[in-house]
Amino acid sequence: MKASRLFLIPVSVCALVIGSAPMTTYNASALAIDEHDHNHHLPPATHMELAQARRATAKYFNVAQAEADGYVNINLHLPGEGLHYVNFSLIDANFDPARPEVLLYSPTPCGDRLELVGVEYLVPLALSPNPPAGFTGDADQWRNDTEGFGFWELNAWIWLHNPEGVFGHDNPRVP
Repeated sequence: MKASRLFLIPVSVCALVIGSAPMTTYNASALAIDEHDHNHHLPPATHMELAQARRATAKYFNVAQAEADGYVNINLHLPGEGLHYVNFSLIDANFDPARPEVLLYSPTPCGDRLELVGVEYLVPLALSPNPPAGFTGDADQWRNDTEGFGFWELNAWIWLHNPEGVFGHDNPRVP
């Protein structure tokens, strides 16, 4: 009886460690995404804004939560960007790191679920003839969309490392 109790201690510790691993993995990899961005030296204010975006979107790893908060699957899947979930009520002329208009999802390697990989900010061209100010510094590069939707677009790869940079438009790691 005494030996079985001693066995339960390491098993319990292992269960706690394993159970907390996904959260630790997301936090560690998310921090590495912009802190070790090889293409740009981001100012501290940009790191803070990216952290703000992560805090605001962490709950959207659960797609049902994104849908409950008004994000809609528009059935637009672009290689290098993923599946787009848009919250139309957020589309205006204001840029807010904590309120991305689009969530970008990619199927997991097994294809059994979607994984949040990044966000996209949209500002209608009609409301802003020039690129929005966006994140602090000059690392973010807004682009005038080529699909003809009439938006300034900016992707931020806050949940999946992009070898082309945190603000690269496409991410080669997204099928």
